[in-house]
Amino acid sequence: MRAPVLGWVLIDTSIRTHHTAPMPTREKRTYNLTPATVRAVRELADDYHAAPTQDAVVELAVSELARRLRDEQESAAWEAAAADPAFRAETQGIENAYRDADRETWPA
Repeated sequence: MRAPVLGWVLIDTSIRTHHTAPMPTREKRTYNLTPATVRAVRELADDYHAAPTQDAVVELAVSELARRLRDEQESAAWEAAAADPAFRAETQGIENAYRDADRETWPA
């Protein structure tokens, strides 16, 4: 009686065992926008060349809005700190401690 032939079995012996396919960097989303907004996005991309694509126009707009909101929040925090007596005393102490530091290190 003869043993059955199973055929060839390929075994991967390569050192690299990970896949280098790029991960998706974009996510498809759907938003309900007014016709005026859609028209403005199209004009910004096509007529004004504000960005290479309509998607890029939206990304740019969202990025700019996020930056403005962060700047407003930071500005409000600094404004509140300037009115805080403890913060003002601490910064005055730091200023006094390092007042002559530049004169000690910079040439005259």
